[in-house]
Amino acid sequence: MSPTLPTRRLGKNGPLVPAMGLGLMGLSAFYGPPKPDNERFALLDAAYDRGERFWDTADMYADSEDLLGRYFTAHPQKRAHIFLATKFGNKRAPDGTTSIDSSPTYCVTALANSLKRLNLPAVDLYYVHRLDARTPVEHTMRTMARLRDEGKFKYIGLSECSAASLRRASKVVHVDAVQVEYSPFALDIETEQTGLLAAARDLGTAIVAYAPLGRGMLTGALRSPDEFAPDDFRAFAPRFSRENFPKNAVLAEKIADVARRKGVSPAQLVLAWVMKQGEDVIPIPGTTDVGRLEENLGALWVEVTEGEEEEIRRACEEVSVVGERYPKQFLDALFADTPEEEEMKKKKEEGE
Repeated sequence: MSPTLPTRRLGKNGPLVPAMGLGLMGLSAFYGPPKPDNERFALLDAAYDRGERFWDTADMYADSEDLLGRYFTAHPQKRAHIFLATKFGNKRAPDGTTSIDSSPTYCVTALANSLKRLNLPAVDLYYVHRLDARTPVEHTMRTMARLRDEGKFKYIGLSECSAASLRRASKVVHVDAVQVEYSPFALDIETEQTGLLAAARDLGTAIVAYAPLGRGMLTGALRSPDEFAPDDFRAFAPRFSRENFPKNAVLAEKIADVARRKGVSPAQLVLAWVMKQGEDVIPIPGTTDVGRLEENLGALWVEVTEGEEEEIRRACEEVSVVGERYPKQFLDALFADTPEEEEMKKKKEEGE
């Protein structure tokens, strides 16, 4: 890793990686049409040159893996200096419909396809992006452990799993990272109801925080849902609906007020706040703009005081964030449980 950025350890057994990663979803998908390759390559070059070399993608992010494949083909010397993560589990059929498949068979197939698109023999971190409701997590983890031992990746991750799934998975093989939405806009992992943050800390599993800026809401840059392109994910997310947007913007305004008094941008304050939640928390904000990239990286040197921490916590308590994080059809996949092995075995024996 580059010595220019602070680092954090990826779980108790993992490597040191930049204390802030780079989420690549928005370069290719879900936030409007992608920019031309030369502009996207310029963003990747800027990240690399500034030492931001923990890159996060997934097979469902449109052409993201293909883009990286083209990038590494053009710059093969850079691959060795990048900690690269990708994911599987979300499937998109030719007709556009989506489903979740975390079965061992699909894990093998999906990884082979990802490596082909990336034009690489291996990645560094491989996640189960979502767990299905059919496959015991132990089955998936045994396959992940075998593929890791075959040299296809070095570290294992889960995303949006339940605390119970994480604990069960960890009995098979150590889970190095759990990726989950985490910000003042999404504190679900802290609750006793989910218990995910507590479980991760019990097990020595890092928390990789996606959407740490509340999908742009907490930067103060968003003023209205009218700003979203028709194919922007946020146009369909309840949290950003015309009814809920102004209610949720109140939290962004309170945080922006703290940032103004501190002399930093709202984005920098929020990212510094997320990192203050523990040395095991690594945010991965995404951007398509080099200026925003530099702004985000500036958060690595912002110190949030105890008073500021308390003020932001009070704001989170005073402002009830309204609306779900995802549209209704995707909610069941959040903090997902899987069937018990013995239950599946019994059903199989009974011929169900």
